[in-house]
Amino acid sequence: MREKPLVDLSQYLPILLFLGVALAISGAFVVLPMIVNRLTGTAKPNPDKLAEYECGFPAFEDSRAQFDVRFYLVAILFIVFDLEAAFLYPWAVSLGGIGLTGWASMMLFLVELGIGFAYAWKKGALDWE
Repeated sequence: MREKPLVDLSQYLPILLFLGVALAISGAFVVLPMIVNRLTGTAKPNPDKLAEYECGFPAFEDSRAQFDVRFYLVAILFIVFDLEAAFLYPWAVSLGGIGLTGWASMMLFLVELGIGFAYAWKKGALDWE
């Protein structure tokens, strides 16, 4: 008499197929551009291909140079107020369904952001010298 296995491994076949397809597709996305690059000759550098194209002038210092902390402060403030806008739109769309509680919680959120904005302004984070 044959014993029944503890785990039916055929249940894992769809998962293994999914992983196989995912690995094949991701491998193709990595390998195919390299093959096309070699076949089309774009891998052969020349001075025109190596020229600066984003800003139009050659880099004048090391790319690992330290930035002023104000760049980071402005970036953080941008993210905070960008997230505020991302929260305001769905809140405005669903305002009729969430009632007074939703309105009050958003007003509290806006007051907190306003306090943070006033604090950043007072500390000079928005001043650029």
